[in-house]
Amino acid sequence: MGNKEMPSDKEKIAQRLKEARTKAGLSQDQAATIIGLPRPAISEIEAGRRKVTVEEVIQFGEAYKVATSWLLLEDDDEDTIDKAQMKLAARELGKLNPDEFQKVMDVLKMIRK
Repeated sequence: MGNKEMPSDKEKIAQRLKEARTKAGLSQDQAATIIGLPRPAISEIEAGRRKVTVEEVIQFGEAYKVATSWLLLEDDDEDTIDKAQMKLAARELGKLNPDEFQKVMDVLKMIRK
């Protein structure tokens, strides 16, 4: 991938794309299907061997629920990806009926003990 001491911006973007995908809980196959690319293209992008178009960055951001500014290194806030996951969790919790919601809350309380 280039200089081992200091990753290039291209390598950093590739790392962020992979991190966002894994934190979104998606395989490369799933990401490829959502974005409309062949799976090998996802692998090449994450390895830093293939350039990413602006349109693809937008699609990745939407699919992975992260800010495109974070993917493009414009936002160094490490919490950005975690905030996106919290928003996703809140949206999903909002879809539950009251009984389902209470069950999830009970499980969360048990996990924290």
